[in-house]
Amino acid sequence: MKRESSSSLLYRYFFFSWLYRDAGCGSRIERCAAWRYNQAHAGWLLTYLKRWLVVDCSAFAAGCLSSLAFQGHWICVPFFVLFSLAMSVITVIVVAWLGLRLLPGP
Repeated sequence: MKRESSSSLLYRYFFFSWLYRDAGCGSRIERCAAWRYNQAHAGWLLTYLKRWLVVDCSAFAAGCLSSLAFQGHWICVPFFVLFSLAMSVITVIVVAWLGLRLLPGP
């Protein structure tokens, strides 16, 4: 059995692009098949959403605690930057999930 590197596993734990197929290329039959495949795997987006919500809440809590502990020193900035980046990933996940659930296929 082939073992994956830890960086590859970490990437797969937080990012979901490896799980889905491109529904924008190929013939109409291939695009429809890719769309159905992606719709069948849309439930995994909720798992990724939960993971990113934990990261987001943790980053916000760490930013608030470090801001209180160090009286607003610059040490809290990386936590709030991570919080804002995680919010953008959460937005992408929600939009992708809603798109796969509500939009008609190609």
